[in-house]
Amino acid sequence: MLATAGELPSRQLDEWAVEMKWDGVRAIAYVDRSSVRLLSRNDREISISYPELQKLASLVGHDVILDGEIVAMDDAGRPNFGLLQSRMHVADATKARRLGERVPVHYLLFDVLSIDGQRLLQVPYDQRRELLERLDLKSELVAVPPAFQGDPVQAMRASHETGLEGVVCKRRDSLYLPGRRSPAWVKVKHQRMQEVVIVGWEEGSGRRSGGIGALLLAVHVDGKLRYAGQVGTGFTDRMLTDLAHRLQPLTTPRPAIDDAPADVARNARWVRPELVGEVVFGDWTTDNRLRHPSWRGLRPDKVADDVVRESL
Repeated sequence: MLATAGELPSRQLDEWAVEMKWDGVRAIAYVDRSSVRLLSRNDREISISYPELQKLASLVGHDVILDGEIVAMDDAGRPNFGLLQSRMHVADATKARRLGERVPVHYLLFDVLSIDGQRLLQVPYDQRRELLERLDLKSELVAVPPAFQGDPVQAMRASHETGLEGVVCKRRDSLYLPGRRSPAWVKVKHQRMQEVVIVGWEEGSGRRSGGIGALLLAVHVDGKLRYAGQVGTGFTDRMLTDLAHRLQPLTTPRPAIDDAPADVARNARWVRPELVGEVVFGDWTTDNRLRHPSWRGLRPDKVADDVVRESL
């Protein structure tokens, strides 16, 4: 079951529960008394990537189907998607075990779909949540983070203060609808904004063929212009036409940055670093890239030399 992006509920607040939104990988766990099978959101088998989660089999004491998020924590105890990337897509069991020693993961549970063969999909959220908590699965690897009731604004504020991605608001009477994105679950993220310098662009495909597919971005870090990723969403057709017109006279054969990834540099059309824009984004990755940026527009009131990476 998937959440719909939206805003915090403002009415009938007693009908909603609020959970923290965890920055990790969604996983359904099929657990019996001897093994654990993990499936990703697109039903890909990912058990081999996270061997430490096989301990769930001895923790549960039941045959269960669980829903939750696999996360890797940084030194401050916050989920860090950059750290988790080293654990994703690992198909070698020996390598996965070695990585598990260096970058352990946690499985944060928020739903139970079946217990000992009893399907719970048609059971309301409140009752499923109570059954999940009764399983008493707390350990160093597994947790059932609390769900809050009352003012979701306070939960959103707490999420922001602890450096989390946002919240998910769930109707307390909602059923579990596998494979469906439902307004009964609403995800609300914190928006972060960053000024960026345009240092190049990549040609688009499909309806953008021959034009701008994505802008290549940079920010100043310690006084030097550094690659910050690319943005390919948030544009209107008018914006793309205007950007193409503005970038054409700035074309240059040499990049203004020296740290662009090889696969990006191979297809880049470089420009002089003069135009400044603004994006909204989710977070910074560990290699200083903007995560999930979306274009907001040009900032003609800003100069490139003043664009620096901003803190939260």
